[in-house]
Amino acid sequence: MHAPNMQVEHIRCVVAYASDIIFSGVSLNPHRRKGVKTASLSLDHSVWFHRPVRADDWLLYVIESPFAGGGRGFVTGQMFNRKGELVASLTQECLIRKPKPQNQNPKAKL
Repeated sequence: MHAPNMQVEHIRCVVAYASDIIFSGVSLNPHRRKGVKTASLSLDHSVWFHRPVRADDWLLYVIESPFAGGGRGFVTGQMFNRKGELVASLTQECLIRKPKPQNQNPKAKL
C-alpha cells in the first residue's frame, strides 16, 4: 500500500520515530546475556537522510553498538531500501542504569 499523499517530511518523521524504538536496546545486549537487568533512555538521536525513503516499503536496518560503558551506550545504524541503497544513517547516545530494587514489603506512611 503506497501513501502518495504523505508529505516527505511526514515520512521522515515516521522513519525517525520508528528507528528509535529498538536502537538503545542494542547497547544493552551484553548486559542482558549476563542476566543483568537494565533500563535505558535516549540522550540524543540523530538521523541523516541520504535518499528519498518510503515508510510503506521494506527497509533493512543495520544496527551496532561500538561502545557501552560508564553508564552510557553509543549506537550507530544504517537503513537500506529494497534496492540496497543507503537511505539513512543514524546515531544515538543513551543513558544506561540498573533499575532500583522494588521494596518487597512496603510500609504504610501514616
